[in-house]
Amino acid sequence: MASLSQLGNGLYRGEVSLNIVGRRRTWYLISAILIVLSISTLGVQKLNLGIEFKGGAEFSVPLAVADDSSVTKARESVIAAGETPSSVTVIGGNKVRIQTPALSTEDSNALSAALATSFAVTESDIKVQLVGPTWGEEVSKNAARALVVFLVLVAIFLSIYFEWPMAVGALVALAHDVIITVGIYALSGFEVTPASVIGFLTILGYSLYDTVVVFDKVKENTKDIYGGSRATYSEAANLALNQTLVRSINTSIVALLPVLSILVVGVSLLGVGTLNDLALALFVGMLVGTYSSLFVATPVLCQIKERQPASLALAKRVAARRKGAVETPATKPVLASGISTVSAAGPRQQTVKKTRSRRSGH
Repeated sequence: MASLSQLGNGLYRGEVSLNIVGRRRTWYLISAILIVLSISTLGVQKLNLGIEFKGGAEFSVPLAVADDSSVTKARESVIAAGETPSSVTVIGGNKVRIQTPALSTEDSNALSAALATSFAVTESDIKVQLVGPTWGEEVSKNAARALVVFLVLVAIFLSIYFEWPMAVGALVALAHDVIITVGIYALSGFEVTPASVIGFLTILGYSLYDTVVVFDKVKENTKDIYGGSRATYSEAANLALNQTLVRSINTSIVALLPVLSILVVGVSLLGVGTLNDLALALFVGMLVGTYSSLFVATPVLCQIKERQPASLALAKRVAARRKGAVETPATKPVLASGISTVSAAGPRQQTVKKTRSRRSGH
């Protein structure tokens, strides 16, 4: 812990520096690989949409103990009733959830009676949920609308509070987070439910929060940078990243641990359910969001700023200043004490001469 604290202090004071912005091509390559894999997974495996989005019927049968044999039994019961099961899973260790395509009320009642007979329970014990395709389509539209409104408000806020290049960098990072998280969702086969959508919007807020903290430090470090010639915009932004690096890592670890525990406990003890849908979205999103806020958003910002005339002029002044600083020791040799040989000898000789003249005068 002490070493991490020392590292954080060194990064904040600039004694230790990680060239994050300068190595942006490496981060871009990593992100590109993850995005390509995510899109490829979506194209091959696609998302496992819940009935809330695609419509259908869901039957939840309570049992004393539900296991793999219960899943097989439920599947056979649905097929025997003349229906096709879309998904049969165990929830919480004591329930079997059966999902089918959309059913009429008569077909739903018939299937519910068949399941009650197969599992020796009453029909009133079976929880039935019917979702029409129209309602599912409406949920999908509302989710997409909420995402678009969120992104527009984010762009407006960042453009006003900071500047438009920072808004672009933040939006690129958010798109990066959504694509990778959705790709991992498709790979895992977890069902996409309204809780998953809530999780997506939550992680976007978390990622944005982390990005805004970094951008606020960048804004502080670059406040009067164009009036001087000590550092370029990218160098000042890289210092801001180093100064907020340990804070971002610590915050992410503290946030990820409880989400990870929910995910592990939910999968191992409770089975697939709403809690797991939300936990997976939060865990993946927080992890990817921390990465994007440090290694995507700020490098994209610097890439835009470096092309602006003011930043180009600043870079030339910084280069000229450093070139002069390098040439100075060659023309004026410097002693170990840091005082040039000319200035060190001159004043001492003058002092000796004045002392001698005073003594001769007395």
